[in-house]
Amino acid sequence: MAQVQANGITIEYESFGPKDRETVLLIMGLGGQLTMWQTELCHELVARGYRAIRFDNRDVGLSTKFDAAGMPDMAAIFGALMTGKKPDAPYSLDDMAADAVGLLDALEIDRAHIVGASMGGMIAQLVVANHPARALSLTSIMSTTGNPALPQAKPEVMTMLMTPAPTDLEGAIQRGVKMWQMIGSPGFPTDEKILREWVTRDVKRSAYPVGVARQMAAIVSNGDRREKLKGIRVPAVVLHGDADPLVPVDGGRDTAASIPGAELRIVPGMGHDFPIALVGTFADAITAATTRAAASKAAE
Repeated sequence: MAQVQANGITIEYESFGPKDRETVLLIMGLGGQLTMWQTELCHELVARGYRAIRFDNRDVGLSTKFDAAGMPDMAAIFGALMTGKKPDAPYSLDDMAADAVGLLDALEIDRAHIVGASMGGMIAQLVVANHPARALSLTSIMSTTGNPALPQAKPEVMTMLMTPAPTDLEGAIQRGVKMWQMIGSPGFPTDEKILREWVTRDVKRSAYPVGVARQMAAIVSNGDRREKLKGIRVPAVVLHGDADPLVPVDGGRDTAASIPGAELRIVPGMGHDFPIALVGTFADAITAATTRAAASKAAE
C-alpha cells in the first residue's frame, strides 16, 4: 500500500496490475476501509485485463482524519433538511468525489472505470456526474439515488447503525460481526469465523467511529441526485441484491431508471455485503460496463 497527496488530503491506496492498463477505481461505502474490497476481486479484475485501485476514503482507514470537525450534529442536519435549509455538514459527498478524482490526478490517470458500493456508489455517481471527462464507465453497487420517496433501511438495521460503537477491541469486533450478519446475503452466507477475521483485521487497522458519523452526515446532506444522474452519458451497470436490508433493492431500480441506458442486474439472495461467493458476480457487472465502454469508443 502507498499514500499520495490528493485534493488537499492524504489518501491511502493500493494498486493491482500493470500501470499501462485501463484502471478500475474502487470506491468503498460508509465506514469501509479499502480492505473491504476483496483482494480476490482485485485479482479477478487484473486477470480480466485491468488495473484495479482501491483506497481509503477520507475519515476512515489510513487516509486523512478530519479531527477538527468533531462530531456532526445530526439532529441539526435533519432539521435543516426538513426546513429546506442547507445542512451544516463537515464535508459533502461532492468533496469525497473530488478526493477520488484527486487520486486519479496524483497517479496520472486521465480516465478510469468508476465503481462504487453503497455510499461509494453515491460517490461514484458524483464522480461521473461532476467530472464526466474522467470516467470511462460507471458501476453502482448496492447504492441509491437519494430519492426521499424510496423505502428505507429495516428499522433494526438503522438502530444498529446509529448506536454508538463500543470503544474496546472485543466489543467493536462483536458489534462488527453482528452488523455484517444482520445485513449480509442470506443466499451467500459468510462463515462467522471468516467474518470475525475480516472485522478484527479492520478494527486493528483503524477504528474511528467519529469519521463514520461525519460520512453519514455527508450522505444525509447530499439529497436527491436524480437530476445529476440524468446527465450521465457513459455506459453504466447497476448491481443490487433483492435481499438488501440496508439499501432496499428499489434504490438500485431507481438508480438504473435515472441513468440513461443503464443496465440493471438484480441478484437473488444478495444482501449488503461482499461474499467471496459473489466475486465473479461483481467482476461480471464491472466488466459488462467496461466492455460497453470499449465498444462505444471503437464505434466513435
